[in-house]
Amino acid sequence: MDHLAWLVPWEFSPTLLAAFGVAIVLFLRGRRVHRVTLARQWLFWTGLVLLYLSLHTRVDYYAERMFFIHRIQHLVLHHLGPLLVMAAFPGSAMRAGLPLHWRRRLRDFLQTRGARVLVGVLTNSYFVPALFVFLVLVWLLPTVQFYSMLDWRLYRLMNWSVVISGFMYWNLILDRRPSPPAAMSPGGRVISPVLTMAPQMVAGAIITFTERDIYPLFELCGRAIGMSAQTDQMIGGLTMWIPAAFVEVIGLMVALGTLMRLSGKGRLRPEDRAVRYSQASP
Repeated sequence: MDHLAWLVPWEFSPTLLAAFGVAIVLFLRGRRVHRVTLARQWLFWTGLVLLYLSLHTRVDYYAERMFFIHRIQHLVLHHLGPLLVMAAFPGSAMRAGLPLHWRRRLRDFLQTRGARVLVGVLTNSYFVPALFVFLVLVWLLPTVQFYSMLDWRLYRLMNWSVVISGFMYWNLILDRRPSPPAAMSPGGRVISPVLTMAPQMVAGAIITFTERDIYPLFELCGRAIGMSAQTDQMIGGLTMWIPAAFVEVIGLMVALGTLMRLSGKGRLRPEDRAVRYSQASP
């Protein structure tokens, strides 16, 4: 079997290629003038590669024809890939990679009222976690799943939406600064993964233990692997239930480490200290 054939896109997307190309060029340019540790580089490239393999290779073909592979794909798109990329804190390097006149335009734009409103929405500590969970659950509704898998426009909207919401969410959770200037408080970053994890685990458990075929579309289109609908559905539910929760626990532990570090430096607000003490109590 030609393993390189796996890298051939199932559905070619010039927009996606352009987005990855811009991110790569900006990061490489920024790395020349902005210090980026090897650990941060490893996180960035690993996350980017995982996102590309999930979006623009033969994996996409199997994700359209096996429910459990579809859930693994979304585990990478929504959780693991964005978590790794944002753990590299690429914003400063990519901003440094912009040409000087574009950096000036970005600076001037961020000072406008419209930009402040936009940034406020994209970093809102209530809206972003709610959107993060909503976009996991809404695409799992049987009717929504049916049409999104048949219509290529809805299918791409689904994948792009979970990736973007993943970046927005992990940008908040992995922030290492006190609040302000961070949009979410250090204590909120610890609590948020617990709150977003719970409904996803419940949905995964429901799918796992449901004995009827919730998603007959995969049977209708023909499964790519010889597997019963029940087994396919059970593995897909378990993927949501356990591995996705594990990724969120990683984010929680990073946020807890930030809380402890800021506490040691005396940079916590009273409400964050309460979270810190509740974590430390037996």
